[in-house]
Amino acid sequence: MASGDAEMAVFGEAAPYLRKSEKERIAAQNKPFDAKTSVFVAHPKESFVKGTITSRESGKVTVKTEGGETLTVKEDQIFPMNPPKYDKIEDMAMMTHLHEPAVLYNLKERYAAWMIYTYSGLFCVTVNPYKWLPVYNPEVVLAYRGKKRQEAPPHIFSISDDQIISANPLLEAFGNAKTVRNDNSSRFGKFIRIHFGATGKLASADIETYLLEKSRVTFQLKAERSYHIFYQIMSNKKPELIEMLLITTNPFDFPFVSQGEITVPSIDDKEELMATDSAIDILGFTADEKTAIYKLTGAVMHYGNLKFKQKPREEQAEPEGTEVADKAAYLMGLNSADLLKALCYPRVKVGNEYVTKGQTAQQVHNAVGALAKALYERMFLWMVVRINEQLDTKQPRQYFIGVLDIAGFEIFDFNSFEQLCINFTNEKLQQFFNHHMFVLEQEEYKKEGIEWTFIDFGMDLAACIELIEKPMGIFSILEEECMFPKATDTSFKNKLYDQHLGKSSNFQKPKPTKGKAEAHFSLVHYAGTVDFNITGWLEKNKDPLNETVIGLYQKSSVKTLALLFAN
Repeated sequence: MASGDAEMAVFGEAAPYLRKSEKERIAAQNKPFDAKTSVFVAHPKESFVKGTITSRESGKVTVKTEGGETLTVKEDQIFPMNPPKYDKIEDMAMMTHLHEPAVLYNLKERYAAWMIYTYSGLFCVTVNPYKWLPVYNPEVVLAYRGKKRQEAPPHIFSISDDQIISANPLLEAFGNAKTVRNDNSSRFGKFIRIHFGATGKLASADIETYLLEKSRVTFQLKAERSYHIFYQIMSNKKPELIEMLLITTNPFDFPFVSQGEITVPSIDDKEELMATDSAIDILGFTADEKTAIYKLTGAVMHYGNLKFKQKPREEQAEPEGTEVADKAAYLMGLNSADLLKALCYPRVKVGNEYVTKGQTAQQVHNAVGALAKALYERMFLWMVVRINEQLDTKQPRQYFIGVLDIAGFEIFDFNSFEQLCINFTNEKLQQFFNHHMFVLEQEEYKKEGIEWTFIDFGMDLAACIELIEKPMGIFSILEEECMFPKATDTSFKNKLYDQHLGKSSNFQKPKPTKGKAEAHFSLVHYAGTVDFNITGWLEKNKDPLNETVIGLYQKSSVKTLALLFAN
């Protein structure tokens, strides 16, 4: 039951973002409405639009749309509208007519009124506002505390706890970044489970993460930025960090983090650093672990400044000075000379013995990038493990609420290997979520004795997932090509075409468009068709780690670094 304006006062300035005033609700619910002629109609550009039926004959229906168009469509292209009393309804499971356009318009109209949370049966659907709303203020936290779900407007706070909320600033600092379309885009997928005991008391929580986009550590597009943490540290809000990490406050001094933008208008890096720093404490990291997190982040920045030159008339690299290596090695608890030697003359196993293998300047450059990405990714995954240890109370678990946050599915003008990996992860998570949650939803129907034919909602995504991951799929052909010394981008593309073009409807030849980046194949994903450019995929997939440097990491005096590379 929707509460009155007086009851909504406890939510403070968040109230209008959670539920509209009684006056607005009454006005919306008293709109004139004709149940026989009010419909949604399928539309070539807009998916669905609202309209009124003007005539019906021989299986065809003519509809006048709100925009003034006249459309004549088949019966199965029109969908009855819900009466106005369901306007912006908080739980869509209550609708009389539950179908795609009704769901779409309800979410769209709530979103247009800045109400980003909506229930749908067991689910809480969230639409990203791309800006900060006052719906997370302390008075809002208090107002939701101890309330049953039906006693307050839809909100993620119906299901939270302080430490779970603290996990967010830390994971966002290290896992979110500005992209072309979103200033705070998750570059990893996560599934948060909040567990409850038999009486409904909060028992514990855990977070699973999927595929951090580690290429961003060393490379960004022009309109993008690397992970927030780098710019937070350089904001100089904690000058002691600048000193401790032997860095400056100018991102342009560090090529790994300054290939795109360095500031984001909607983000205050100084403020965010304080939130990250305090989250590290709340989540129970020790003083040594906290220092290690900052030092290893600084080491990644210094790695981007390591320079090597080719010896005259030789295929061998040598360092250009030792100043940068000294800083990186100091932060990682290593000997600087050992680090440079391991980079330029790694020892590799041939048969039963180790031999020293020379490296060109380009090979060393690639190895440094691979080591920086591996260090950052392992540190991120370790933080997640430590957060989970902290959130586990060992109390018995009976029920859980799941929150799925998938990496932003974005279609760029130029999509490379990283985007394929992100989109693939999204497909897998969406399949897991659909399969898992809709199975639960349908079991509820059974319990309530509703006649229902079981549907597996995970199957929609199977064709695209198989095309990417099955034997002789895109990944397996890529792996195979990496085995052949003479393989090229062209030989890889030809194999893909031989194997899949015309055989899988999800694999297509891209349509060349003037002014658009070159594309080599198109994939029909769950969320849309994406054109991919395969230049450099063989190199990206190899990304080998220098085992000699890893050996140094394992003996590091920084315990956290040794732990990250223990296996």
